Amino acid sequence: MKYRLTTALIALAAAGAVQAQDTVLHVYNWSDYIAEDTMEKFTAETGIEVTYDVYDSNEVLEAKMLAGSSGYDVVVPTSDFLQRQIAAGVYAPLDKSMLPNLANMDEALMDGAAAYDAGNEHAVIYMWGTTGIGYNVAAVAERLGDDYEVDSWSLIFDPEISAKLADCGISLLDAPTEMLPAAMNYLGLSPNSTDKADLEAGAALLETVRPNIRYFHSSQYISDLANGDTCVAVGWSGDVFQALYRAEEAENGVEIGYVIPKEGALQWFDMLAIPADAPNPEAAHTFINFIMDAQITADITNYVWYANANAASMSLVDEEITSDPGIFPTEEAKANLWASTVYDARTDRTISRLWTRVKTGQ
Repeated sequence: MKYRLTTALIALAAAGAVQAQDTVLHVYNWSDYIAEDTMEKFTAETGIEVTYDVYDSNEVLEAKMLAGSSGYDVVVPTSDFLQRQIAAGVYAPLDKSMLPNLANMDEALMDGAAAYDAGNEHAVIYMWGTTGIGYNVAAVAERLGDDYEVDSWSLIFDPEISAKLADCGISLLDAPTEMLPAAMNYLGLSPNSTDKADLEAGAALLETVRPNIRYFHSSQYISDLANGDTCVAVGWSGDVFQALYRAEEAENGVEIGYVIPKEGALQWFDMLAIPADAPNPEAAHTFINFIMDAQITADITNYVWYANANAASMSLVDEEITSDPGIFPTEEAKANLWASTVYDARTDRTISRLWTRVKTGQ
């Protein structure tokens, strides 16, 4: 009798564990990249609890995805990383019958993302933006003059100019697949080149300004810009605008600007995708569809200040955001944007080696 009771209890506990699993969603997203109440609203509407973890580089996410058994149901890779991870079998195809809110998405932007994921079969756009320069307006003017126009990568890549800003702090993204192409573009080379000599030239340029760089990090610059602890940061558009918003909230007198350099900049898409081994793919579809709701997308954009690809949400996004050319670029700026390059394994190794050299000076 005792044995039978124990067996029954084990079976009951197992059933409970399965049921609990069905009502828990595991999300892995970029840091500082969702509205404060999005998860709460999702749980209230669906009854699905969310475990929400964050990262600050595609390389960190990729390592988890390629290792497998990450335990995550929804992740947010950038489009070029998504493409090669799809080729590696990392992501499950979407069941579009479970995503009626796909009708809300901007067709032109989704077509752009389809260059990385044919037919948008594996992912939908979460947010998109550019990689440009955030700066402390007063600090830069103090060192370079009130009439100096911040409109070029020379602020970073000209060693004579960046040397004048070193004391107030320059940071670069710890993202070689973004920093090396930007340097190559500044030299007049194709930012999409995979030629070893071009990559070496980009690294050499970065090495010339390395003494003027305070640190390499992909999220710290948000708070440092907002607090006035640094004065120039190569960063993602929405992150810089978050820094601006934080400074305004703190009323600390720090004025922050963001510019898409006239030489051009990277345009990227961050994509919602479901790992092939996701424990809870049904809840993952429910979450992605929820995010594509016009009001939910607008709420996220209004909080994080990143452009979205949800056409139905535009009337719900603050005009201060939709009218800002740093967030939604002008047609002139769009003409100089470039897309990410998907690198093969050999080029990846070259980039990794060069980046280590740039960061360490060795």
